[in-house]
Amino acid sequence: MTILAVFPGQGSQKVGMGLELCNNFKSAQMVFEEVDEALSFKLSKVMKEGDDETLKLTENAQPALMATGIAVVRVIEELTGKTLGKIVSHAAGHSLGEYTSLVSAGSLTIYEAARLLKIRGMAMQNAVPVGQGSMAAILGASIEDIEHFIALVDSSNGIVEIANDNAPGQVVVSGNVEALNILIQLAKDSGIRKIIPLSVSAPFHCSLMKPAAENMEIALKKIKLVEPDFPIICNVSSIPETSTQIIKNNLILQITHRVRWRETMESLSRLGISQIVEMGTGKVLTGLAKRGAPELNSLNLENSEEILQWIKLEKLV
Repeated sequence: MTILAVFPGQGSQKVGMGLELCNNFKSAQMVFEEVDEALSFKLSKVMKEGDDETLKLTENAQPALMATGIAVVRVIEELTGKTLGKIVSHAAGHSLGEYTSLVSAGSLTIYEAARLLKIRGMAMQNAVPVGQGSMAAILGASIEDIEHFIALVDSSNGIVEIANDNAPGQVVVSGNVEALNILIQLAKDSGIRKIIPLSVSAPFHCSLMKPAAENMEIALKKIKLVEPDFPIICNVSSIPETSTQIIKNNLILQITHRVRWRETMESLSRLGISQIVEMGTGKVLTGLAKRGAPELNSLNLENSEEILQWIKLEKLV
C-alpha cells in the first residue's frame, strides 16, 4: 500500500478536537504543550473548552488544526515505533494544511509552524478591510465555466478569482464583494443553482492577499526549512517537491493563488498512490478524495480507535 497523508485546512476546526488523543497519549499532549509555548498563549485551553467563535478566529484556527494533525502523526509514530516517513510516500495539506504536512515530514518544527501560522492567520485577516471581500462555493459548474464567468466581470468592479479548485464540480471563488456578486449572478443566469456564500472574514487565496504574502515572505526568510523526509505535493503546482527553496516559494505564492486540490487528486494514480489518509479533525478531505480520486481507498484518522484499527489493518506493527 502506497500512502498519501493529507491534512485539512481552515473550516475543519471544532472545539474538543484532539482532546481524546491528548488524554490518552503523552506524545499528543506534548504537541499541544509545544504549540502553547510557541504562541505564549494557552491555545490548547481554547481548543478543549473555548467557544466556537474564538477557535474560528483565523489566527487560532490555523495553529490549532496543525497541532491536531501532528498529534495524530505522533500517536501513529508512538504506536508503530516508526517515523511517518517509513509509512507514507507523500503528503499534502489543504491551504494551512501544507504547513502541517511539512511538520509531519520533519521539514518544519512544531514550534516554527505554530509561530508561522499565527503570523499567517493575522496577516490574512488584516490584508483586506472587513466587509470588502468575501468568498463563495459554486457547485455543479466546471472550472472552465467559472473561468468564463470571471472573464466577464469588469475589473472596475474589483477582483474575483478562483481560490480553491477542490473537486469536479466544487470550486470556491474569492474577491471583492461587488465583483463576487456579479459573478454569482452570472452563474445563476447560466442555470447554476447551488451557490453557497461562505462565512469568512476575508477573501483568501486571491490577489487581494498580496499584503499577507509579503508579510509571510519576511517571516519565512527567518526560517531554515529542512529537506522533507518525503515529497510534499504543493497547493500552487500540484507537483511533489523536496527542494526547500521551491517549497518556501510555494508557501508564499499559496496565499495569493488557488489551491489546486482537484489536480492533486487527479495526479495520485500516476504517482502510484493507492490510499489517501486524512490525519486530523473532520472528513472534508476524505470527501473530496472520494469525488476526485474515487479509484483510491480514502479514510480519515481522528481518534485512537480509528488509528489503532488502521494500524492493524495495514499491518504496520
